[in-house]
Amino acid sequence: MELNLLATQKKRRIGLLGGSFNPAHDGHLHISLEALKRLQLDEVWWLVSPRNPLKSAADLADYPLRMAHAIALTPHPRIRVLGIEHTFKLAYTVDTIRFLQQRHRDTRFVWLMGADNLAGFHRWRAWKAIAGRVPIAILDRAPFALKALHGRFALRFAATRLPAAHAALLANKAAPAWVYLTIPRHPLSATQLRKTLGKDAWVRHTDP
Repeated sequence: MELNLLATQKKRRIGLLGGSFNPAHDGHLHISLEALKRLQLDEVWWLVSPRNPLKSAADLADYPLRMAHAIALTPHPRIRVLGIEHTFKLAYTVDTIRFLQQRHRDTRFVWLMGADNLAGFHRWRAWKAIAGRVPIAILDRAPFALKALHGRFALRFAATRLPAAHAALLANKAAPAWVYLTIPRHPLSATQLRKTLGKDAWVRHTDP
């Protein structure tokens, strides 16, 4: 089913939101809707990863449950939940992006991330290669803006930053290119939910 979906997407502007979604919550939906609007995307794909190589797996809920909860949370017709990293054994973002670009040469991808992820982006495997392969949109998240905008990525690629007013042009820009979007902030985070509700937060969090 996923192969059929991936094979039929042509000449589209797709935002890629990767993560463990442990659990998926309204904050993910919020930034996806903002990205659809501000970047003028056709769709956003949630890429639910088996695990984050930079985080402990101790508090990670089972993959099928995280997938099921993410799907249940996203009735929006332009948001898709995909498990390609699990299906094709893709452990790192750079491999996932390469995989998708090789199969969708007529599709314009934009990598989406929160400001908290940008602050530690330099710890990702081949982070400079990621920036060189796909435009990146960073969505504001308190209290990480200052740290993110003074981090290694922001300094290294300062000359390729696009003004927020021109965010709709990002998908058509050759990488490296990025934009920082100040958006209405959402109070929820997966970390907060796990600390409050425990490892099985996805079961008890019912705020779709």
